[in-house]
Amino acid sequence: MTAATERAPVLYLSHGAPPLADDPTWTRQLADWSAGLGRPTAILVVSAHWEEAPLTVGATTTVPLVYDFWGFPERYYQVRYPAPGAPGLAARVRLLLNGAGTPVHDAPERGLDHGAYVPLVEMFPGADVPVLQISMPSLDPEELYELGRRLAPLRDEGVLIIGSGFFTHNLSAMNAVNGVDGTPPTWSAEFDHWGEQVLGEGDIDALLDFEHKAPAARLAHPRIEHFAPLFVSLGAAEGGLPRTVIDGYWYGLAKRSVQLD
Repeated sequence: MTAATERAPVLYLSHGAPPLADDPTWTRQLADWSAGLGRPTAILVVSAHWEEAPLTVGATTTVPLVYDFWGFPERYYQVRYPAPGAPGLAARVRLLLNGAGTPVHDAPERGLDHGAYVPLVEMFPGADVPVLQISMPSLDPEELYELGRRLAPLRDEGVLIIGSGFFTHNLSAMNAVNGVDGTPPTWSAEFDHWGEQVLGEGDIDALLDFEHKAPAARLAHPRIEHFAPLFVSLGAAEGGLPRTVIDGYWYGLAKRSVQLD
């Protein structure tokens, strides 16, 4: 994939938690997915785990990791992902957003949180593609969709835009008892089936209004930050039809992940 020959796709992926690395099925799915993407010029990530307004650009030189989780075995805190920074991409983001009247702040010490690096370790294990993470400045679906639209020109430069969340996300009601591949809770399955349908139809209006249109929306997303990166991806896709690449459940949570070309 190069800026001169091919427009980069846009992804929305369910990123899992650090133990995703121990799931042979999911890690293989992510690796197989990236194998078909080619090599992007850079990767721009919007993660559920960084909300900050105004929109903020993370580290662009040395890019550390943010171990933003608690109570896991020590080995999960030893993961490294020494990807190069993307100062040129950061400059392009500032130009695109400032030109549209969106203020951009800088957090040069802020590295990649687990919503960014956990899937990237599986998809681009060489850690040789420049990576930039930016914050979500809002959880308003329409504002995030517009943010994606403003970032869309980056695709013509070979930049892979990734919205990283989780298609259903209710940790207090997840079905841990039934294990990784167990039967999902009704609320998770109902929301996921609805999402599959409206994504397949390209019904952007329904997705933007999912809190009123989707079944079990409040159970699937008591707080919407894990669904919100999808709106950035939809905006950046500029009408491209989503194609599900990964589906199924992980401890009852829907791990549906899509590509928009």
